[in-house]
Amino acid sequence: MVRYADPGALEWVESGGGPLIAVPETVLPFWAGADGEETASDYDRACEVDGFVGLLPVGDSAALVLGDEPASTAFLPEHATFIRWWAANSEAELLAGVPAALATANWGHEVRWEVPGTVVLFDSAWPGSETERTDCLRVGLEPGRYAVRAANVQPGPETWLGLVQLRRVEHG
Repeated sequence: MVRYADPGALEWVESGGGPLIAVPETVLPFWAGADGEETASDYDRACEVDGFVGLLPVGDSAALVLGDEPASTAFLPEHATFIRWWAANSEAELLAGVPAALATANWGHEVRWEVPGTVVLFDSAWPGSETERTDCLRVGLEPGRYAVRAANVQPGPETWLGLVQLRRVEHG
């Protein structure tokens, strides 16, 4: 697989061309990826998500689809944000733009995502039971409900990044 993100401070996940998906670890075996006997695979369902983020049922939970274009993606726990590398000369340049990007983002529609805990980010074409064979990133989340919002931001003349921010919300 071609890697677009330079090795650096963060662990980056890439796809073979389709969307990335964050599946709760407890329901990973229920994600069939591009495999399956159905006329529309789980991967097909992920590709149909319109916009920057969307939710798909998986087992008794839901997976978060990072839509739009495929991009190298990492997670910044200090901002509870997935960052998507659209353009930058280096990881350092991209990360330097994150504070300005968060401050100036024009956030899109929020979705509410209920998670039972840790999620695994990977290429939606892969079955969840085979994530150890591909790029994946385990993201420790506290169980609960999150408001998820996304934006594409240009914090510098040659730096563009996508943001998918998770904000914990109370039930009610």
